[in-house]
Amino acid sequence: MALTGRAALLAALGSLPVGIWEPSWTGILAVNAPLAVACACDFALAAPVRRLGLTRSGDTSVRLGDTADVTLTITNPSRRPLRARLRDAWPPSSWQPGTETTASRHRLTVPAGERRRVTTRLRPTRRGDRQADRVTIRSYGPLGLFARQGTHKAPWTVRVLPPFTSRKHLPSKLARLRELDGRTSVLTRGEGTEFDSLREYVPGDDTRSIDWRATARQSTVAVRTWRPERDRHILLVLDTGRTSAGRVGDAPRLDASMDAALLLAALASRAGDRVDLLAYDRKVRALVQGRTAGDVLPSLVNAMATLEPELVETDARGLTATALRTSPRRSLIVLLTSLDTAPIEEGLLPVLSQLTQRHTVLLASVADPHITEMAAARGNTDAVYEAAAAAQAQSERHRTAEQLRRHGVTVVDATPDDLAPALADAYLALKAAGRL
Repeated sequence: MALTGRAALLAALGSLPVGIWEPSWTGILAVNAPLAVACACDFALAAPVRRLGLTRSGDTSVRLGDTADVTLTITNPSRRPLRARLRDAWPPSSWQPGTETTASRHRLTVPAGERRRVTTRLRPTRRGDRQADRVTIRSYGPLGLFARQGTHKAPWTVRVLPPFTSRKHLPSKLARLRELDGRTSVLTRGEGTEFDSLREYVPGDDTRSIDWRATARQSTVAVRTWRPERDRHILLVLDTGRTSAGRVGDAPRLDASMDAALLLAALASRAGDRVDLLAYDRKVRALVQGRTAGDVLPSLVNAMATLEPELVETDARGLTATALRTSPRRSLIVLLTSLDTAPIEEGLLPVLSQLTQRHTVLLASVADPHITEMAAARGNTDAVYEAAAAAQAQSERHRTAEQLRRHGVTVVDATPDDLAPALADAYLALKAAGRL
């Protein structure tokens, strides 16, 4: 039987039986003194771990679903070369399941007095801040029989941002916005619009837009064109209470609300409107105010990154009072919350008039597509019962939405994939109607 590696070396150093042999300090000293000396020398020649210098560099932020590279620089100040295995520990959610072992472990050799770099590639599965844990280094001697091991702290934080998957809808919404803004052939008329110019009347124009004085000065009928007002204020209110923790598909409702809020913020900032953010349950979790058009989206993304649903009932009175303090002038308040009957009837409806008297209110809610599938299911007894339960849930949801509409609230109720474009369309409709 041919021997290779450590077994061959051990057999060469002493009269050892050929086969599997597990070395230990007791066995080594008892079997052969030269072997013990070799092991001791191997241990002594391993580079010390405590004297190593570790520094980090690389990415500090990444969108959820993308990869981030964090580089670790290892400096060996000793006179012995470092032959090591290294484990760069991060929280489990820093990698896709099953990839941590290959992504966090490295082999390296650092000559005496030199430095080397290793790169750890992260692919986070959750939003928030991911902080590096300890770096464990095992330094081997030239024979590979024994090793020194130690840990170092090399702090580093990577912020995992919301993915903003709805940005694919932005070009189409901007095209619609350009139509409303008069950059193409379509111009609108409403009480919240600004006068733009005069043009000749064509069949189908609103007769209320005819400028009779201008018509009297020329041989054709002249009509006024209008464009939506700019510099309107929009307050995005994220409900981070217990209802936002409910999972729809693979993510909490809060994540779908964030995605819709980001698309609306990007669209409104392009329209020249001012956008603020308030995240609230029983206290303020995030507040973004006074950002310029170019800075508003990065600020919102950064503020949303660390938000998590809180398992508490949202204080509707506190939310309303905070929203009114944040928006003292007339604004569009966009509530991204649940349409569940109890939180609306017991919490929001009693204080809703405080918002609607001063502001335009738009409520957006994430619907569960599984309920729609259940309502359409047939074929056996269980499916029929599920369809009845789903129909009852849909009926309650529609009734709650109708109550809000009677109070002057615009309601958007859509599945996670459809919520962002539906909310953007509702904003454009309000702008076209001159209600902002």
